[in-house]
Amino acid sequence: MKVTPLGDRVLVKQEDEPQKTEGGIFLPETAKEAPQWGTVVRIGPGKLLENGEVRRLTVKEGDKVIFGKYSGTKVKMGQDELLFMREEDIMAIVED
Repeated sequence: MKVTPLGDRVLVKQEDEPQKTEGGIFLPETAKEAPQWGTVVRIGPGKLLENGEVRRLTVKEGDKVIFGKYSGTKVKMGQDELLFMREEDIMAIVED
């Protein structure tokens, strides 16, 4: 299935990593917090401005990003759980 976000929305796949305490104890799934970073899977065409122009998005597909704790709307697509969010909810692009 192919999904294209509209406007200034992006589709992000949350990246999971094992969480453990400082003492090395792994936390069960129920105790974990949702990750606040992920990879941009798809982007919309851009933000429509009042003068009718479209401002292209800063992020691009494949970017690793950090976003707010309560950002986005979760949607399940196949085996993946993805987030739809506005570009303004993304706080940073992470570069290696």
